[in-house]
Amino acid sequence: MKMRRVLLVLLLVGGFYLLTNYMVPSGAIGNWVKSAFPSLPGNGTTAVNGPLGNFHMTVANAAPEFDSEEQNNINVYKRTLPSVVNVTSTTVAFDFFYGPVPQQGMGTGFIIDKEGHILTNNHVIQDGQRIEVTLSDKHKYKANVVQVDKSHDLALLQINAPNLTPVTLADSKNIVVGQKVYAIGNPFGLNGTMTRGIISALRSVRGPTGAAIDNAIQTDAAINPGNSGGPLLNSRGEVIGINTMIASNGSDQSAGIGFAIPINTARAFVDDLARYGHVRRPALDVVTLPIGPDIAEQLGLAADYGVLVERVLPGGAAERAGLKGGSQRAYMGNTPVMIGGDLIVAIDGQEITSQQDVSDVMNSHKAGDTVTVTIFRGRKKIEMRVTLSEASERQT
Repeated sequence: MKMRRVLLVLLLVGGFYLLTNYMVPSGAIGNWVKSAFPSLPGNGTTAVNGPLGNFHMTVANAAPEFDSEEQNNINVYKRTLPSVVNVTSTTVAFDFFYGPVPQQGMGTGFIIDKEGHILTNNHVIQDGQRIEVTLSDKHKYKANVVQVDKSHDLALLQINAPNLTPVTLADSKNIVVGQKVYAIGNPFGLNGTMTRGIISALRSVRGPTGAAIDNAIQTDAAINPGNSGGPLLNSRGEVIGINTMIASNGSDQSAGIGFAIPINTARAFVDDLARYGHVRRPALDVVTLPIGPDIAEQLGLAADYGVLVERVLPGGAAERAGLKGGSQRAYMGNTPVMIGGDLIVAIDGQEITSQQDVSDVMNSHKAGDTVTVTIFRGRKKIEMRVTLSEASERQT
């Protein structure tokens, strides 16, 4: 019985050998398989003959198929790229012999309407004597500076160009740590570069000019010199922030920590320009010190949270409403502070535990709005009505 099985196997193998080598033309079986299964996926082989010999390479028989994540990356890029521009700022310096030497700085911007308005960073165009914008189709246009907001590192430009494609602006209040983001810009002058990452944190940082950026969006999407002013996008291709700087630790290149200005800050900037012709940022006009349980216990304060008013700015909103600054000098480590002033614990019923909380309240109001500020003056709790003033660049 076993011998019969062995003989049957040998017969089948021998018959297949005769069939493929002597009875059927070379390649016929392969051609038959291809004709019988025309949609069968697989790879092919191509041969190249030359003086160095023959090269046989495996090549794909079909175009690649993208998974859903890859396809979304591609869609975001294609949808947004026509709205992203290259911004070139030219200044004139002088060499040792007082000869003029043009110097160029490069950054990114994005189109926000069909009238040619473009948002970018103020530091991209600062001191520029000629501003030029290059669209994704390589057409170049001279740009006019409409207005800047140095405190928020924002600039609004305008070009005269046809058939512009504006971006879609999202609401940056809805962003959360962990969500996927994309950055598109011109790092190191490499136009139309897209990188991807997540939102790593939301925090206040000091911008390139030293001014605070409230609720800055921290991301690990690669941001390099030249990305400044470009859009930070969510997975739907909507702008949630304006890429502004990196934490490079002195290397002048991405180290996985980049920051973007929330787009709601830029929207407030544009809204002010449309309504008033200039920026009207609201302010309490106070210099404050954040309070925690340890400091509160040392100073004998009535609450273990809030911000202590060290100083009220002369003629400002707080002084007009009657808020009091500190009257006694003390030291926190080597830092001098003024104590004895009012302790702000709430604004419009919203608990205040840090200077960031004050900034959040200001971002939801306009100059001229009236808010209710809850304070402790000594042990007495008081509610005061404060009409917010218009912040000026000189206020610190």
